[in-house]
Amino acid sequence: MDKLDITEVRRDAERRMQGALDVLAKELGGLRAGRASASLLEPIVVEAYGSHMPLSQVGTVGVPEPRMLTVQVWDRSVVKAVEKAIRESDLGLNPAVDGQLIRIPIPPLTQERRTELSKVAGKYAEETRIALRNIRRHVMDEFKRAEKESTLSQDEHRDYAGEIQALTDKYVKKVDEALSRKEQEIMQV
Repeated sequence: MDKLDITEVRRDAERRMQGALDVLAKELGGLRAGRASASLLEPIVVEAYGSHMPLSQVGTVGVPEPRMLTVQVWDRSVVKAVEKAIRESDLGLNPAVDGQLIRIPIPPLTQERRTELSKVAGKYAEETRIALRNIRRHVMDEFKRAEKESTLSQDEHRDYAGEIQALTDKYVKKVDEALSRKEQEIMQV
């Protein structure tokens, strides 16, 4: 039986937690705060060519003015699918099709919409917290297995579990800070 390589386990856990945080940053970047931003459309997935594809793989997103986004769709046959994906996203956008160009006016945020976007940001943050806890649980299960196989002592298990909990707490705090920043940005009039 191999001894559990705790530094490798810790490094892997931290890498996975950072990955979850990066996904959150990308999702929060997609929530608009009053200005048009190409990252707003990043989370949108289009049903095209018999599969689900990111919007960036079927067209070019542009920001011609502060309150307008455009999507230049490369293939005329997927224009309707792109329009549908944008309309059905929870971003509250109303695209207008002009040939292969889709114009997306960015309406000013109402207080109701700001509250709604804050809730969406909160949902993204909670999904990330769940992902972090799942990573922690996976590592704790590895420790239990190693202890059962006698490659980890009870004391080591307890110490390492404390380290992984501290790591999890650190990343949960980063999630909370990112959410707080995004909520302030959304609520800023």
